[in-house]
Amino acid sequence: MEYQDLYDCHRQKLNLKYQRGNPVLENTYRIVVHVCIFNNQNKMLIQKRAKNKSSWPYMWDVSVGGHVLVDETSEEAAMRETKEELGIDIDLTNQCPILTNHFKNGFDDFYIVIKDVEEITLQEDEVLEVKWANEQEILNMIQDKTFIPYYASFISLLFAMKDRIGLTYE
Repeated sequence: MEYQDLYDCHRQKLNLKYQRGNPVLENTYRIVVHVCIFNNQNKMLIQKRAKNKSSWPYMWDVSVGGHVLVDETSEEAAMRETKEELGIDIDLTNQCPILTNHFKNGFDDFYIVIKDVEEITLQEDEVLEVKWANEQEILNMIQDKTFIPYYASFISLLFAMKDRIGLTYE
């Protein structure tokens, strides 16, 4: 069974643990991580989630997603999840997420990695398949309801931010 640390709304760690699958206590938050791997052809590696997943089963998603476990940092969780789900080593040491989204009872940290991946080993109970997709292909999949229903503008933002930090361009 997986356990996560819980945080307050200011992302300060509380002295509370959360067992995955249970309801999250009111006014507490957990951290979820996502990694978006892009290649040099401006395509994102996307994954099809396993049929047994409790949320969004058998749908396409960004490269990697998972939970930050007890005593783990966001970047450590992102590196671990990428290795577990895809067999890919990435180094996010001392990197902040490119952006963080607040959702009910949690924070969603998104990391962007530019890497031409050649070898992938799928964690079969989590990921059915992967493929490279450009922005328009992902937007079409969202419209076809085969991709998790992120806002189209969010996917476009990920593609726009892949080569920069911040919300302004120079």
